[in-house]
Amino acid sequence: MSTRAINFLKKRDIPYEAVEYVHEEKGAVFASEAIGFPIERTIKTLVVDLGNKRYAMALMPGDRQLALKHIARACSVKRAAMADTATAERLTGYSVGGISPFGTKQRLPVVMEESLMKFDKVAINAGQRGIMLILSPGDIVKVLRCDVSEIAR
Repeated sequence: MSTRAINFLKKRDIPYEAVEYVHEEKGAVFASEAIGFPIERTIKTLVVDLGNKRYAMALMPGDRQLALKHIARACSVKRAAMADTATAERLTGYSVGGISPFGTKQRLPVVMEESLMKFDKVAINAGQRGIMLILSPGDIVKVLRCDVSEIAR
């Protein structure tokens, strides 16, 4: 099994465990239940429109909602909105429901919700529906050089 996200991690010697599951519906809740992993440690990758053709990715616990005001502040812009599906897929090169922050078509700034840092391992999409990666949140921050901020409400 190989995806752009998996190849991205392999090239950078980041340890991970890939877990396959039968993808029947989109969303972190379904994925976490399918792989038997806690929802608060299962990351959803959201693409955010920062205005003026600027975008970022937010890495959020599956059981929390993104606070648009907080992500705007973290990205030093006045306001943020969720990117539409077509834009998210074009920027990342992945299908919604399978978006990974690793190996995206365009490099986007990434902000991780700080509460994820308290876990030793988290699950995140591998760039294809039905494959999740289990790895350290510290390794995600290191390999993506992402900011860590309180962006959940």
